[in-house]
Amino acid sequence: MPLFFVWLILMAGAMYLLLWRPQQRRMAMVRTLQSHVKVGDDVLTTSGIHARVVRLGDDDADLEIAPGTVIHVMRGAIGQVLTEPEQSDDNIDASGEATEAG
Repeated sequence: MPLFFVWLILMAGAMYLLLWRPQQRRMAMVRTLQSHVKVGDDVLTTSGIHARVVRLGDDDADLEIAPGTVIHVMRGAIGQVLTEPEQSDDNIDASGEATEAG
């Protein structure tokens, strides 16, 4: 009987390590991404729509998918930011390579 409980605990631990923990990490990354979206960013929604952010609310956003065509979506529908992060000019050397600040 004690062997059954050992196997039960091992299976629960495996489920945690293989399923629960990676899902929690993905959710944290998505929350971070959605909190750093700014007006003017090019984004890809979870349904595959390419758009530019024109307004951000606490829980929603307005996205321009074509000139003059704006859709209203929940902020959670933003799946990926396509705009490259801007580099400051003082961190780029003459060859165009990014250098360490310091």
